[in-house]
Amino acid sequence: MFDKNYKITDKTVWQGRTDSETNYDAFRWHQCVKLIDLKRDDLISYTGNLGFAFIGFCCDEGVRLNSGRIGASKGPKSIRKELSNLPCNFSQQVKLFDVGDILCENCTLEESQALLSKAIEKILSLNLFPIILGGGHEVAFGSYMGTLNYLSQKSQKPNIGIINFDAHFDLRPYTKVTSSGTMFRQMADVCSDRNLQYSYLCIGVQKHSNTIDLFKTADRLGVKYILAKDIIDSDNWHFMEEIDNFIKLRDHIYVTICSDVFSTAFAPGVSSSQPLGLDPERVLKFVKYILRSNKVVSFDIAEVSPRFDQDDVTANLAAVLIFSVINTLCEINSLSI
Repeated sequence: MFDKNYKITDKTVWQGRTDSETNYDAFRWHQCVKLIDLKRDDLISYTGNLGFAFIGFCCDEGVRLNSGRIGASKGPKSIRKELSNLPCNFSQQVKLFDVGDILCENCTLEESQALLSKAIEKILSLNLFPIILGGGHEVAFGSYMGTLNYLSQKSQKPNIGIINFDAHFDLRPYTKVTSSGTMFRQMADVCSDRNLQYSYLCIGVQKHSNTIDLFKTADRLGVKYILAKDIIDSDNWHFMEEIDNFIKLRDHIYVTICSDVFSTAFAPGVSSSQPLGLDPERVLKFVKYILRSNKVVSFDIAEVSPRFDQDDVTANLAAVLIFSVINTLCEINSLSI
């Protein structure tokens, strides 16, 4: 199932401050994370209350093919470093697992995405919630396909809503090559081939980052979207209603965040910077609202590029977002301390 482009995480990546080795209230994430090798045949489904699995997608080949600034392949390691020192604000019944990295070395982008898809399927089959660390935003196609293929084992026509926080639609045509700009067009085609409803909501779209043709493509495919300028100029409640109307018609939600949705002031280390991007506090409110629907089945964050980061600001932002995702799900399940 997995080949040389799957690698188990080095335990030394998870290290940080240790205030106590016995008092759980003083624990940090590096003291709780357990490593898993997905290649093992004796893995059994997690039977605890709530378990999360981190997997890195060490790839920015899609960014390169999209003529972007490469560097996001180093993102997973950078994010893990920032995750390590986060406090354990959840019950000891909650478990954190690291299942390793998918690489894109001596293989095609499509092959690495297919490998990620298999990994996501296995994570879900183990009754764990997948949190994927990008990597270029091409991670989204592997994340989605893994989620779709797993849910297709449970239902002939899984009804999945895609919510993408992004300055870009990423709906470009791909007659010659796929990239970090084509994933959601690919998802639309997969849905068409499988006779499934294509449900895509893009939040934070920038007019200066998308051509008129992409807006027309979004309209033709029935894509829902919220412009960044409208979020900045308005209160949250109107958009909460839009999000609610999208979610209530779907059985499952896949959430993906492209770090370029944020202003450069908050996320300088991305493949395509956005000087007029969103404030993370606003995005976080939306993310928490979506999570409280109790329909979210997988989550990823993409485009963290250490090469362009400043004092690990972008990686730290990604870590805080993941911290909020996990703690919100713990609150929903009454597993917070």
